[in-house]
Amino acid sequence: MVAVFGLAIGSFLNVVIHRLPRMMENEWKMQCAELAGAEPVPAGPRYNLVVPGSHCPHCSTPLRVIDNIPLVSWVALRGKCGHCGTRISARYPIVEALTAALSALVAYRFGFTPALLLALAFTWTLVALTFIDADTTLLPDDLTLPLLWLGLGSNVFGTFVPLKDAVIGAMAGYLALWSIYWLFKLATGKEGMGYGDFKLLAALGAWMGWKALLPIVLLSSLVGAIVGIVLIVLARRGREIPIPFGPYLAAAGLIILLTGDTFTRWLVPL
Repeated sequence: MVAVFGLAIGSFLNVVIHRLPRMMENEWKMQCAELAGAEPVPAGPRYNLVVPGSHCPHCSTPLRVIDNIPLVSWVALRGKCGHCGTRISARYPIVEALTAALSALVAYRFGFTPALLLALAFTWTLVALTFIDADTTLLPDDLTLPLLWLGLGSNVFGTFVPLKDAVIGAMAGYLALWSIYWLFKLATGKEGMGYGDFKLLAALGAWMGWKALLPIVLLSSLVGAIVGIVLIVLARRGREIPIPFGPYLAAAGLIILLTGDTFTRWLVPL
């Protein structure tokens, strides 16, 4: 049941992943025009997570309800728009299937408990952040900050970890990457990561406590380093091209969520 519901959530996450960065860009343009004292940016058609309705990005034809069934519609249409025949990215069904699979794993891990609803919200937010960061190298405050506060609120009654561990985890998570950022910048004169990474690790610390931070950082750094080396060697990607770190933090956070304190007890025995 949770997996089926996860398919529908995955369909909505595709909207968030596609539209939220564009909504942010529109807001930045208006703010820049206001600060520069320039003519206000003309207000265009309403554009948010609800309006306009789902449509083909190529021919702008509104999608029918039958065209919006997660996974099924993409397969039935053979990955193409039913009106203009333009190919539809396979990323849409991938996000839906991934969200459904992760939702099922979370349900298996926590069972029918209040923690399940919170863990699902945590998982869905990380899925959205992963793909937004992969596309734009941005981790929106509209997602990271609510995730942080929801984590602290979830642990008021010790749902995942004691509240003290959650508060220390949020503080230590932010300060750990913030310190690395400034050490790297002072040593090289370059920025090694964005502030969104600090906030995301702070959110993960708020959910799983300070003891989970070391496993999260080690797992994400290891996977990120392997992927980076593969991209440089096989794809001949230049070292100067930034690699988003958010997806690896999110993946490590989900691993810790699903495996409990296995990695934590191994790396932080005390």
